[in-house]
Amino acid sequence: MPDPSASSPVFSLEHAAFAYPGGRTIFADLNLDLAPGRHLGLFGGNGEGKTTLFRLITGLEKLTSGRVLLHGEEMRTEKDFARLRRSVGLVLQQADDQLFCPTVLEDVSFGPLNLGLSPDEAREKACSALRSLGLAGFEDRLTHRLSGGEKKLVSLAGVLAMEPEAILFDEPTAALDERAVKRLAEVLADLSQARIVVSHDRAFLESCSDALLLLSGGTLTDLPAQEA
Repeated sequence: MPDPSASSPVFSLEHAAFAYPGGRTIFADLNLDLAPGRHLGLFGGNGEGKTTLFRLITGLEKLTSGRVLLHGEEMRTEKDFARLRRSVGLVLQQADDQLFCPTVLEDVSFGPLNLGLSPDEAREKACSALRSLGLAGFEDRLTHRLSGGEKKLVSLAGVLAMEPEAILFDEPTAALDERAVKRLAEVLADLSQARIVVSHDRAFLESCSDALLLLSGGTLTDLPAQEA
């Protein structure tokens, strides 16, 4: 019997509205879904709500109205969103906000351990994720002594070790030099997971996306690649 989750969107936002208490409305009626294997690039100016959008998808902020769905199932409770966050990884803009263990191996192993894997299983997942990003041998390195590009990749390794279906990247090129940006683009090109990448760098978005979206005035519209 076919698995219905194989063809349904990994996640969806339906008629999403959000406003900060006492503040302006960020979204009034926003719809978005991410199908398996899709690689979306999201462009938008400062203050348009790109980071807020990711926080709503992952349940770190609560919608004013509307729904978040995982494979068609509405996410209602914190327990639901905890399950969603196991399927939808989030790579933060600032890697220092994501890395909190002393060594690389401890940090990348944290997610699998939190999923209930044994220490040996978590280590295996972590080492595999590091190898996939060209970071074999980094296991005992101190996270606070990594370069900006290395921290970004270790942050991604921590997400990959949890084997998500989809990954959200919030401004992944922020504060990276040209060499690190090029390396990150190569890494993204090899990832099979569905993803949404938020960036101010349109050229970078074109290099790692099969479709571009513009977030402006609380609305998502297609952004033709040739105009990006």
